[in-house]
Amino acid sequence: MGHGEGSAFPISPGMTLPPEFSLIARHFLPLAGEGALNLGDDAALLTPPPGRTLVLAADAMVAGVHFLPDDPPATIGRKLLRVNLSDLAAMGATPLGYLMTCGFARGTTDDWIAAFARGLALDQREFGLSVLGGDTVVTPGPATFSLTILGHVAPGQALRRVGAQAGDDVWVSGTIGDGALGLLALTARLPPDDHLAGRYRLPRPRLALGQRLSGLVHAAMDVSDGLVQDLGHLARAASLGAVIEAPSVPLSPPAAAALAADPAMLSRILAGGDDYELLFAAPPTNAALIRAAGMEAGVAVTRIGCFMQGEGVRVMDAAGGEVPLPRGGWSHF
Repeated sequence: MGHGEGSAFPISPGMTLPPEFSLIARHFLPLAGEGALNLGDDAALLTPPPGRTLVLAADAMVAGVHFLPDDPPATIGRKLLRVNLSDLAAMGATPLGYLMTCGFARGTTDDWIAAFARGLALDQREFGLSVLGGDTVVTPGPATFSLTILGHVAPGQALRRVGAQAGDDVWVSGTIGDGALGLLALTARLPPDDHLAGRYRLPRPRLALGQRLSGLVHAAMDVSDGLVQDLGHLARAASLGAVIEAPSVPLSPPAAAALAADPAMLSRILAGGDDYELLFAAPPTNAALIRAAGMEAGVAVTRIGCFMQGEGVRVMDAAGGEVPLPRGGWSHF
């Protein structure tokens, strides 16, 4: 964006600038925070809050892979920010700022970029952070965006994937399957549904909940690649197995209706990904405290299974029979 090769000069609104820098000044300079140095230097300067540990994460999104090419540009910008905020939530962190690289497809209009930036501005206000810098390029391929998020947490208090124990309960926040079903609704493989489409386009990072789980849980992560696959990550990190009780998995009314109409949708719900809910392991003795944390954060939390000796993730139906799934989740390769 402002930080990168050939960009080490100040950018101020109203200046006569080369096209790239004019674009940055119009659309991204208003998003910049204090450490961004007016998007005019080769890097940002950032001082973390005293006594806090920095938390960093990065995610990329590619048109046709992580979002639909005809999705509204404002929701694309917001989704890019929110999937990274979800990583901070999974660590129990507080947002601080972000760096962003935008690879706009050749021919992208100024109006499209303006709407993309407006979406970012909305979520910057909601989640309390600002852009620190990045890069802008034009690509002949599909639009590609990458964002590096920065947050902070008290030393030693970050939630980790490692640490689940045999006998721990498996918990999730919110509802599962809405994002995956939303993609089907947007591509005419399910009837149109505003709730499901909205959950696909705009994840809900559970920052307030993540910040309240420190000291209550043994391990945590966010669900991005599918509940079964991501639970497998937590289980492997602890050299354990895990069980999901399928009837306990929380569903929104539209997801429950889709499952009632077609039981084969269970695989899409449990393995489709794009949930961006929190998944965590906690001792049964902390159940009441976890429910209280959910109420304080304004998000439902649900126990859906347990960890045990063994390996792999099994999904069980109401009768105690194992439910076979054709796949466990999304693969990036």
